Amino acid sequence: MSDTVRLDKWLWAARFFKTRQLAKKAIEGGKIHYNGGRSKTSKIVEQGALIRVPQGWDILEVEVLAVSDQRRGAPEARKLYEETPESRERREREAEARRLTNEVMQHPLKRPDKKQRRDIQRFQRHQGDE
Repeated sequence: MSDTVRLDKWLWAARFFKTRQLAKKAIEGGKIHYNGGRSKTSKIVEQGALIRVPQGWDILEVEVLAVSDQRRGAPEARKLYEETPESRERREREAEARRLTNEVMQHPLKRPDKKQRRDIQRFQRHQGDE
């Protein structure tokens, strides 16, 4: 483990991104927040810092527990950070909301079949009479 590690390298080592290039693009694009603000790629990561990282639909807020510049297995990488309780609660609440929304929209939008088209045409003809 190293004493000073750049933000892009730490994000790569903590397995948030597959490559340092992807981490760099996310930082430069303003997607990564270090201690509440935007940061540069070369920012030195400190123990105890809060980092907001987008992960799919969710935004994780993690506290840095250790600093490393080497990418290792997922169990070891998980020891570099800890998700804050607020972030975990928000993530679970949003996942539940997405699940409920998906249940409501069980049938994808599709073209009407022949009977439905006739019903629509009949409805439109009767609307024109009024």
